[in-house]
Amino acid sequence: MSGTADVECSADSAVRVGGQSRTELRRSLRDAGVRLNAHAETLLAHPAFDDPGERTLRIVERTVEDLGLEEGAVQSRVFAAARSLGLELCPLVAGPYLRLALTDQADAPDSVLSAGRAPTGAIHLASEPISDDVEYPKGFYLRVVDGQSWLRGYCCDDTYVWAPEQRIAFVVPEGRPSAG
Repeated sequence: MSGTADVECSADSAVRVGGQSRTELRRSLRDAGVRLNAHAETLLAHPAFDDPGERTLRIVERTVEDLGLEEGAVQSRVFAAARSLGLELCPLVAGPYLRLALTDQADAPDSVLSAGRAPTGAIHLASEPISDDVEYPKGFYLRVVDGQSWLRGYCCDDTYVWAPEQRIAFVVPEGRPSAG
């Protein structure tokens, strides 16, 4: 994915989500060579991964600017703007499955993994935060650094401003054309 192209450069991409136990999912990630940070490990331990039923989601990628927020915005405004365009948030369990499906993500232009800002080259999954605790991870992002695929969790509060160029994955509801 590059710019505002959708997963695998199609108008939208079907991604199969769920259907694996937590152990099977971890094995799939390991076998694919995906690295995890501690926040991703915390999210994978969440009950949402206990027995996720299998389903197929249509995933699209948009920048914050694509959502009409040219100056950027806090997470709640970003998500509200996406909803107003007919997009939905991803279920938390979509993160690892999208990482496994997205095999052609470009290498990040730098290798900085944490700097108090959205990492360059990252694609965040828009998902409802599962805890109000600012120290608890809010969701996943995907990144490739030096040829290594990462599934990382991130923390932020609702004062953090998502930059206009920040890339975010959303779900297109069934029966709707690609929104946004």
